[in-house]
Amino acid sequence: MHIRHLLFASAIALPTVFSMAAPQRAAQASYRAHQDAQLLTAIPDMPPVAWADDDPADSLYRAGRAAITNSDFRKAAALFAEIGRRYPKSAYAPDAPYWRAFALYRIGGEDELREALSEIDSQQQHFPKAKTVADGKTLAVRINGALAKMGNEGAAVEITKRAAKGVDCPREGDDDMRMAAMNALLQMDAQNALPIIKEVLRKRDACSSALREKAVFLLSQKQTPETEDLLIDVERNDPSASVREQAVFWLSQVHTEKAASALEEIATTSKDNALREKAIFALSEQGSPRAASLLRRIAESDESPSSVREQAIFWLGQRKSAENADFLRSLFGKLGKGERNEELRKKVLFSLSQMRGVGNDKWLLDIALDKSNSEEMRGHALWTAGQAGVSGTELVSLYNRLTDAPLKEKLIWVLSESRDRVASDKLVEIAQKDPDREMRKKAIFWLGQKNDPRIRQILMDIIKGD
Repeated sequence: MHIRHLLFASAIALPTVFSMAAPQRAAQASYRAHQDAQLLTAIPDMPPVAWADDDPADSLYRAGRAAITNSDFRKAAALFAEIGRRYPKSAYAPDAPYWRAFALYRIGGEDELREALSEIDSQQQHFPKAKTVADGKTLAVRINGALAKMGNEGAAVEITKRAAKGVDCPREGDDDMRMAAMNALLQMDAQNALPIIKEVLRKRDACSSALREKAVFLLSQKQTPETEDLLIDVERNDPSASVREQAVFWLSQVHTEKAASALEEIATTSKDNALREKAIFALSEQGSPRAASLLRRIAESDESPSSVREQAIFWLGQRKSAENADFLRSLFGKLGKGERNEELRKKVLFSLSQMRGVGNDKWLLDIALDKSNSEEMRGHALWTAGQAGVSGTELVSLYNRLTDAPLKEKLIWVLSESRDRVASDKLVEIAQKDPDREMRKKAIFWLGQKNDPRIRQILMDIIKGD
């Protein structure tokens, strides 16, 4: 069969693209943003499009909506007030108090915030069935939070009642209110917020577990002499696994001897593997020599569950150091070749691929060439070598040294992923000259995935030639 026919052959076999569901490094800033987003209960911030063209207040409503769109909140507050004053029976009248309160809230002065609360109270009294009544209650909590930050004692008391209110299983609306109240605590200083947080954390019912998770997050943002002890107490005593895990996560930000000891105890003795894995992450975040030493002990201990050892191996790879690299390379050799250890060895290879500049490149290639390793392990070493940024020149020199077809296929894929021109040149050479037709087909396929005008021309030349 001519080489150009290979391009159109329906039997082109895709190379085995092996993957690894490697955990992604938890970005603390993203996590915090996610937590903040959860705490912020959504409220409407834009009036719906006008719907009653013949209504006498239609033009006022449209103008008020335009004012909010343009962030002219004083004008919006005045226009929505006019709707209620001039047209109390308008279709727009029931929701006008909410939008006036929203505009006043966005202005943000103490007088405006007080007036906004009065407007919400008025809506609840005169228009209890308005579509925005429930949103008004949530907005009121936000307003009280802003007032509490300004030192308004009455507003702080109202937040306390909302955040710590005991209910069995709250209805959705009640739960939204409590979440909004918890969010308001972010605006309060630690001294005022801590008693409320502690009261929430004392709850033990299943229905308040989500609320306690938020309280743990809030606690981590309010650094006080009690923060450390409270987080440790939650980790040890809260009945909810998710709440305990949150406490362990945030202990990673407490850099004290006591916190480190608590995390070590969890990582080495807890019967809850998920909690142990969280503790391992927390230890890795501390970045201390003591924490690194403990992670290495966990990684090599046959007494540690496999999932826990895998986590320790992964996080060691995220802390680039010659010591960690030497340890992981040594660990690979110590691990037996049984099924259980094969997965651990793969994790070691991946972790080493994350540490560049400490001698791992050549070592990974040596593992790929070592026939005492399984074919799967050698293939994984090839992939991780590519992840480690091994130069195209070194990858090219490996091709002719491999004799196993499956490994050569995988190396072709690794070459296709390389940005080095020499790797692309090697793929062209394979596509044009390799005596193994299957290798030529694989190279042609992966060349076709490259967005490179030079490669496209070469493929056209292959199609036109014999």
